[in-house]
Amino acid sequence: MTSASTRTALTALGAVGAVALGSVVWGVGIERYLFTLRRHELRILPEGSTPVKVLHLSDAHMAPWQTRKQEWIAALASLQPDLVVNTGDNMGHEQGLRGLRRAFDPLRGIPGVFVHGSNDHAAPSPRNPFKYFTGPSKTHVTVEPLDTQALDAYLTEDLGWTSLNNAVTSLDVAGLRIDAMGVSDAHRRWDRLDALPDPLEELRGGGEADLTIGVTHAPYRRVLDAFTRMGSDMIFGGHTHGGQVRVPGFGALVANCDIPLRQARGLSEWSRGGRTIPLNVSAGLGHSIYAPVRFACRPEASLITLLPEA
Repeated sequence: MTSASTRTALTALGAVGAVALGSVVWGVGIERYLFTLRRHELRILPEGSTPVKVLHLSDAHMAPWQTRKQEWIAALASLQPDLVVNTGDNMGHEQGLRGLRRAFDPLRGIPGVFVHGSNDHAAPSPRNPFKYFTGPSKTHVTVEPLDTQALDAYLTEDLGWTSLNNAVTSLDVAGLRIDAMGVSDAHRRWDRLDALPDPLEELRGGGEADLTIGVTHAPYRRVLDAFTRMGSDMIFGGHTHGGQVRVPGFGALVANCDIPLRQARGLSEWSRGGRTIPLNVSAGLGHSIYAPVRFACRPEASLITLLPEA
């Protein structure tokens, strides 16, 4: 006959197994489809300015069959944003551009800026998903190249957005001048921060902007510090997936870069050199097709309404 202690152990083991199975079912089958719009308001525009609605999109990791995600993103056009900031990793499959067209076409003609993540250059590859929790991911030597030229042609020529890959630009948004600086994927060390100061000074030679923003895929400290020093009034980043799997009551276990874990998702502040500015790190809209899970970290986009200072 089974002893009482054995029965208790078996019951506890069964309960743990049920919780684990339920978590997997939730993360794989439900939560990764629970797309969420996060809304924020920030008073950082000059007094008397018209409010500006910024739609922040990141980490779509798009595959052509992901129709629910495509439809949800397309519906964001109804928000009538004044500016779109795209922080990269748009592609998740060699045919991902087909899905991106369905998702982004309704945003055509809205001013926008974008930077690359590594998955805008190389397709994801099968790997052990548990390695994600051991630290920042490593560069793979053998990867399947993606058609980055076709992606960039779509974003620039069809949608009218501007590449900020190690570049700067000036935009007219809602009657305001917005200067923007950006870098390519810092996780792959493609960022060229040294390439920004001179063209930024040339922009400022034509007068001061009403707002200056910094845009990066991976929010590494060196990039955030440099943007803050160079006069950004706000920074946008992605890459972290918000941890992708979070522990309720604790938060992210990893950020896949050197940003503090408490800032791996959402709106926070970054300080450097006596300046403190808003930082929005998007948890992103997707995931690798080889790690189709989200737990306590819904896929998201952000709508940030910029208001004049009080």
